[in-house]
Amino acid sequence: MQHKMFEKSLRDSDLGVNPSNDGNVIRIVIPQLTEERRKELVKRAHHVSEEARTAIRQVRRDGNEKLKKMLKGHEISEDDEKRGLDEIQKLTDKHIDEVASVLKHKETDIMEV
Repeated sequence: MQHKMFEKSLRDSDLGVNPSNDGNVIRIVIPQLTEERRKELVKRAHHVSEEARTAIRQVRRDGNEKLKKMLKGHEISEDDEKRGLDEIQKLTDKHIDEVASVLKHKETDIMEV
C-alpha cells in the first residue's frame, strides 16, 4: 500500500519522473537535464531562496518588535534597544548573504553541462 502511495506522490510531483513499481522496488529513471529543465530548476531555486529571505526578514521583524515591547515595558534601556536592533540587522544581513551565496553556487551547479 505504501509503495502505491509513494509512487503516486512521485508521479504527482513536479519532478518530472515516472516511477515503475515491480511490487518490491520502485525504480525512477532520471533523464538527462535539458536546457529548459535546468532553467526551470534555477527558477525554482530562486523561488526557494526568496522564501528563505522572507522567513529571515520575518524573524527580524519579530525580534525588533520584541525589543520595542521590552523598551516600552521599561525592561531595557534605549541604548540596549539600539544595540539589539543593530545586532539583529547584522545577523539578518549575514543570513541573507548566505542565502545569496548558496543560490549562486546552486545556479552554477544546475547550469553546468
